[in-house]
Amino acid sequence: MSKANKAYKFRLYPNDEQALYFANCFGCVRFIWNKMLGDKIAYYEETGEMLKVTPARYKTDFPWLKDIDSLALANAQMNLDKAYKNFFRDKSIGFPRKAYTTNNQNGTVQVKDGKLKLPKIGWIKIKLHRQIPDGYQIKSVTISQEPSGKYYASILTEYESDIPDITPDENTALGLDYSSPHFYVDSDGESADMPRWFRETQKKLAKEQRKLSHMKVKGANWRKQKIRVAKIHEKIRNQRKDWQHKRSRELVNAHDIICVEDIDYKGMAQSLKLGKATNDNAFGQFRAFLSYKIAEQGKRLITIDKWYPSSKLCRHCGNVNKDLTLNDRTWVCPCCGETIERDINAAINIKNAGLAMLSA
Repeated sequence: MSKANKAYKFRLYPNDEQALYFANCFGCVRFIWNKMLGDKIAYYEETGEMLKVTPARYKTDFPWLKDIDSLALANAQMNLDKAYKNFFRDKSIGFPRKAYTTNNQNGTVQVKDGKLKLPKIGWIKIKLHRQIPDGYQIKSVTISQEPSGKYYASILTEYESDIPDITPDENTALGLDYSSPHFYVDSDGESADMPRWFRETQKKLAKEQRKLSHMKVKGANWRKQKIRVAKIHEKIRNQRKDWQHKRSRELVNAHDIICVEDIDYKGMAQSLKLGKATNDNAFGQFRAFLSYKIAEQGKRLITIDKWYPSSKLCRHCGNVNKDLTLNDRTWVCPCCGETIERDINAAINIKNAGLAMLSA
């Protein structure tokens, strides 16, 4: 038995007073983040060293920081320290616009009778669309607000993990080749064909965005229209996420071994003129769903190196077709003469490479 973590996300329904408290928390956390970051940068430019500072240092000059949960500020400091250390490695690291995290200390965070208890605010109505299992201990909770105005609580739990000790059956192995038009094609020749919610909603979204562009910025109608646009984006994200959760569960239940490629999807979106399709597919999110679901069952997700020539490698004779282009969906191997369907061939090669890695 070992300790494991699992998060549950629920919709929150705060009253006006609680919503005001959340707004204060979001503002204070953002303030302390920016203030500490500015001081760290100034200190580094002056001394060449990293400044060690805590939120307590600022509470004398800014006493209103005492009105919110101190753990929200402490977690902001931890996030900032991590982001600051990683800054030169990944400059995209940032902080969510409207969110804060607090920890459970001696029952300060609880879920009971359809309500969530938080420090300094008490009980808030929550939509428990699923139950947190008995024996799961709440470690922390992150409160966030979407651009649509909806509030959510992401509850991190810790539990005793009893992962099954199984020997993966290679006969149930499956390879997945990312496909822009089909989402993925597997080694059995099946295409996922995830619905394209963004493209289906694109005309409606464009219409609402045009209305927004013609309104006075930050006016009352502008704010209402901005929420309408945000709700469309949110619905698309939720539809995509729901489909990917269900499909990843089906795959994990049916297969002991799943093999995928380690593709840089952000780079692909920027370099191959496939930005809209790649971002709409969100295959990286799908791979993350596969990863934690398959780990919970003691099965294996094997990631193949992104430079592995899965599409160019003939699975029959092992010849690499270096002249293959992205537009070549079907090709004939110059060595063995086999006619090859590009996506299925790549998925089978990914599966074979994954099994070879597992054997090694």
